[in-house]
Amino acid sequence: MNLEFEPISLEKQQDYLKILARCPQVASDYSFMNLWAWAEDYGLSWAWDDDCVWIRQSRPEVLYWAPVGPWYDIDWGARLVKEPNGPTIFIRIADKLVEHWQTTFKGQATFEEERGHWDYVYAVSDLIDLKGNRFHKKKNLLHQFVKKYEYTYVPFEPQLIGQAMAMQENWCTWRDCESSPVLSAENRAIYRVLENWDQMNAMLGGALMVDGTMVAYTVAEALTPQSVVIHFEKGDTQFKGVYQAINQMFLAHGARNFLTVNREQDLNDEGLRKSKLSYNPLEFVRKSRVTFAGSI
Repeated sequence: MNLEFEPISLEKQQDYLKILARCPQVASDYSFMNLWAWAEDYGLSWAWDDDCVWIRQSRPEVLYWAPVGPWYDIDWGARLVKEPNGPTIFIRIADKLVEHWQTTFKGQATFEEERGHWDYVYAVSDLIDLKGNRFHKKKNLLHQFVKKYEYTYVPFEPQLIGQAMAMQENWCTWRDCESSPVLSAENRAIYRVLENWDQMNAMLGGALMVDGTMVAYTVAEALTPQSVVIHFEKGDTQFKGVYQAINQMFLAHGARNFLTVNREQDLNDEGLRKSKLSYNPLEFVRKSRVTFAGSI
């Protein structure tokens, strides 16, 4: 099948979201904001094929992401994209599509779980209420922040973009982003989103202000009618409990109408994995790499 790949564009955002809504399972990778934010670093492009959107990355190598669309209605044997000179590799494939492809392509592909790409999904009510012993440390740190600082929580609005960019610049100085390819790439993604905030659909966010200065912010997006995804969350750790505070207050003020919150992957970073597990996930969106070695 010949597909014409083109850059991820803001102009097709609404068309993409309509097709994404027909997907049986939506992982954080496939939110429009995530595609847009990371398009340059991963060399992402997409191709439109009736009721299906194909996503390809070119950096550091050519790989395909899960096709977006009504998976169970598609004749995969006739429509699956194939690389002409070598294996065709798909990454970030959520478990429901993995199960479907395992049935469809028996013996024609290899499936490998990629733990670092699993999404962490939590009950919004758990992270707002922080009830019980399992959240004792989080609640204690939240209370310390509330008692110690004269703070204000505000919804993220376009007029806060300048302050968020300034805080992000300071955060990168503290963390020495220039010496970390991962943090440098994330920094570019954050700036790309903030610079185009008013053109993004379903954007959410919040910020904490102390003495008129932003000390934390979160950038989020409605992933489905029931789930919100946290894309970026930054805090000034000079303020004890700041991360626990922005986490809880954003959900309480800006996302209470969602059932679950997706806090994305840990990318096999042990510190990040420990932190995400400490919030007691409700479930995971498990993802795998799928390799088609020959003809399909």
